[in-house]
Amino acid sequence: MSGSTSRLKSFLINLLALGGILFAAHSYLLYQFYKGDLIIPVWAIHVFNSAMVFTVYYVLLKNVQSGQKKVLYLFFALTIGKMFLALLFLSPLFFKETADLELEVMNFFVPYFLYLGFEIFSIYNFLQKI
Repeated sequence: MSGSTSRLKSFLINLLALGGILFAAHSYLLYQFYKGDLIIPVWAIHVFNSAMVFTVYYVLLKNVQSGQKKVLYLFFALTIGKMFLALLFLSPLFFKETADLELEVMNFFVPYFLYLGFEIFSIYNFLQKI
């Protein structure tokens, strides 16, 4: 198994573990403290964030494998793209009436920033080793 494959496999295992823990904690907190229906389901929030983090890591890994050492602008472009996709993902909140808009927004952005922290930590560790 090549170094990049094992690095990607290790990252994916860590991402799935983090995603599982965050999803379980998030679901438990909502179960305990909120009884209504959400516009955007919790599982969709975590799948979206996990997919975005994996995509950014994978693209940067493949870029470095191809010989590129300067990936800062690519990281910025991917992050801006991820923000745009997050706005599209949240677009149902702009068009539907809900009494719990703050909860809906917090439901997305708390996990978003936790996944972002994991993404930055993982990319930082990966880039230190090249």
